[in-house]
Amino acid sequence: MADEQYQGQACQRLTLPCGDTVLVAQQGAHVLSWVSQGRERLFLSPDNLWDGKSAIRGGVPVCFPQFNQRGTLPKHGFARNMNWTVGEAAASGDAAHIDFTLSTNPDTLAIWKQAFVAVLRVALAPGHLTVTLTVNNTEAQNELHFSGALHTYLAVDDIDLTELRGLGGRPEWDAVADVHGLADEALYFDGEFDRVYSWGESASSNPLHLQDGTSTLQIEQSPSWVNSVVWNPGEGKCAALADMPAHGFARMLCVEAAQVFDPISIPAGGQWVGWQRLTVS
Repeated sequence: MADEQYQGQACQRLTLPCGDTVLVAQQGAHVLSWVSQGRERLFLSPDNLWDGKSAIRGGVPVCFPQFNQRGTLPKHGFARNMNWTVGEAAASGDAAHIDFTLSTNPDTLAIWKQAFVAVLRVALAPGHLTVTLTVNNTEAQNELHFSGALHTYLAVDDIDLTELRGLGGRPEWDAVADVHGLADEALYFDGEFDRVYSWGESASSNPLHLQDGTSTLQIEQSPSWVNSVVWNPGEGKCAALADMPAHGFARMLCVEAAQVFDPISIPAGGQWVGWQRLTVS
């Protein structure tokens, strides 16, 4: 593990003997970069403010304890805007991981009257990146309720030549048109795309495959996340985003492990674990 500054932000970098690396900012425990087989696999907007407070667009934002604006908290919760505590990195063979922790403090209590400890583990192995969120309810009596996502921005060479497979037949809500249906086996992207897919209990046994030119990325998630979200702002909406370049939409696709509609409940003293794994095929 190495301490590093990126755009003025305190970060930690893990590097494997094979050359794969991951860079994580303390703000939000936010994965900013994952390089595998010599290629950057995540999209990070060059137009971020990097002021240490504003949400970072790109990489892997941790949306917790609220998804989007589905509640009374700030959009996508507060975890992505706060500094997490860095733990010790650990290496085993050709793999390594590092943990970041966010727990109840005066800033969180000012927004959310809930006692909790959240841990984000970023685990790197050759050709693999696994991001795991663990939420502990440290209340003595009360349940903890939350929604959220690992809001992963994947880098693509050209969104017009990108396809995503593996969601065929899943219940699909198209948030742009506000219509419900079933997903096609292959998804293509022409204009704004914002859809939520429901898995039930079968997510972990149904990996998705993102085809991007000659490169294929496999995307898996734990069944504890019951939704996947696929998002691209399209040209029109992208132009209205102050922290995105005008043609940034053409170089990214979000494929998120998420909990959108029904909050997760953790009993007093209980724990919840959810992960997303990316594998270079």
